[in-house]
Amino acid sequence: MAFWMKPSMRVLILSVLLIFLLQSESSLGASDSASTLESFKQCVSLNSDLSVLPLSNVFFAPKDSSFTSILQSSAQNLRYLVPSAPKPEFIFTPLHDSHVQATVICSKQLGLHLRIRSGGHDYEGLSYVSENETPFIVVDLSNLRAVNVDIEDNTAWIQSGATIGEVYYRISQKSKVHGFPAGLCTSLGIGGHITGGAYGSLMRKYGLGVDNVLDAKIVDVHGKILDRDSMGENLFWAIRGGGGASFGIILWWKIKLVPVPEKVSVFTVAKTLEQGATKLLYRWQQVVDKLDENLFVRTIIQTASGGGSGGGDKSQRTIVTAYQGLFLGGADKLMGVMEKSFPELGLTKKDCTEMSWIESVLYIASFPAGTPPEVLLQGKSTFKNYFKAKSDFVREPIPETGLEGLWKRMTEEDSPLTIWTPYGGMMSKVSESETPFPHRNGTVFMIQWLSLWQDEEKDSVKHFDWIRKVYSYMAPYVSKFPREAYVNYRDLDLGMNKKNETNFIESGGFGNRYFKANFDKLVLVKTMIDPDNFFRHEQSIPPLPNSSSQRISLLHVIN
Repeated sequence: MAFWMKPSMRVLILSVLLIFLLQSESSLGASDSASTLESFKQCVSLNSDLSVLPLSNVFFAPKDSSFTSILQSSAQNLRYLVPSAPKPEFIFTPLHDSHVQATVICSKQLGLHLRIRSGGHDYEGLSYVSENETPFIVVDLSNLRAVNVDIEDNTAWIQSGATIGEVYYRISQKSKVHGFPAGLCTSLGIGGHITGGAYGSLMRKYGLGVDNVLDAKIVDVHGKILDRDSMGENLFWAIRGGGGASFGIILWWKIKLVPVPEKVSVFTVAKTLEQGATKLLYRWQQVVDKLDENLFVRTIIQTASGGGSGGGDKSQRTIVTAYQGLFLGGADKLMGVMEKSFPELGLTKKDCTEMSWIESVLYIASFPAGTPPEVLLQGKSTFKNYFKAKSDFVREPIPETGLEGLWKRMTEEDSPLTIWTPYGGMMSKVSESETPFPHRNGTVFMIQWLSLWQDEEKDSVKHFDWIRKVYSYMAPYVSKFPREAYVNYRDLDLGMNKKNETNFIESGGFGNRYFKANFDKLVLVKTMIDPDNFFRHEQSIPPLPNSSSQRISLLHVIN
């Protein structure tokens, strides 16, 4: 009924509510963390399924000896684990879906800001750090990691805390000829991974992870669990690629399994500048999106000393381009495809190895040869660095002169890394508006830029400076109007929401780069399901301002 209230009355009520909320926040700020935690525990107990209580050993406060290890357990970017980084009031690791429901209800009651972590891979630490808003808590979903595979139905239900490696492993234990098109890094948490799109080595054949999601379960702002039917198609559309932690807390994804052959083929071929890497990479750009859709060939580009691997004297360094491929078929057929479409690489039968699909997952994730697939059950990432990342999408081949300028800049950096991921195939057949992920037809490849370092206090400024200069240098060669970016490679340089503020215009700075024209629809969905912006972070989707006339218009637009 409040939706149809007169604007003057609505303003009065909102003002009273605002005063109440500010008083509550002030009162909470004066209380200590211990009382906040106790209040939260009591609230969760009252609002949870009693059959799964007691809730012992799932709350971790800063005074607890295990707090730091839990906070750091899945976090990749060490920039957000330094002592000066804001720390949560406590970490909650739910054991049951009802605990997640209670988390939303109790956080609202106590005025606590939520950060939601499924895998900890977010590049700007948004799942375990809140620069703008305190107090905040971290809800770590790592205990919710069930993977229920139904081979007869070609589907699986997966809890958000499972890693993509666990998903791959559980599928492989049921079938050698089924897979799922998602990430190449096996420690990615499935909850957040799919919310951004989820690309991987099967994308040219089957599209993204979001293109193969059939259903989901999400806790909404009211603490209710919604599936596809009850959430409606607008929200179901938004969570499949609209970025994490804007619309609710994903509990489960239902995915569609895809067929893979019993034997696939993999290869890695490296070329240095002295071996013609520049001309070869230019040729790769011309053909990579047009290759057989069963073939995925990405390029990993790093620096090395003139005599081989390693940093060495910067004046003596060269560039190494490593072409890593996966082919859904045998080596003989792969050789035929390469000889016809990309003979310049000089691939030989000796470069190719046939293996099962699950073994190819380990190969692409850089596990040593012979590593048993059970390693995928370890979940946690061993990669921890100080790093800064950016992303780009390329629609026209970068000329050789542009590549040469890039090489010059890369050899000036200590540990630069850039990964170029091919598009085409199924990626060109899905409409830009089918899901919020818009980087589809016309994209030749995506670029991930990375600068890594070991000493935050000593090195961070120069590495930030380097990657921003490279990003500026590449502007003429990448997508324009907007210059596109991948939401799962969060980049706060593109803009941020301000503390306790939502500004549709300002958020468009990053929103249009991540989602292009789909950003507007995401804002409409957000306004309908979370108008008061409970689920928010530095780059979350904002709702429209509180205006009854806008809300009335919105109903007509989105329905």
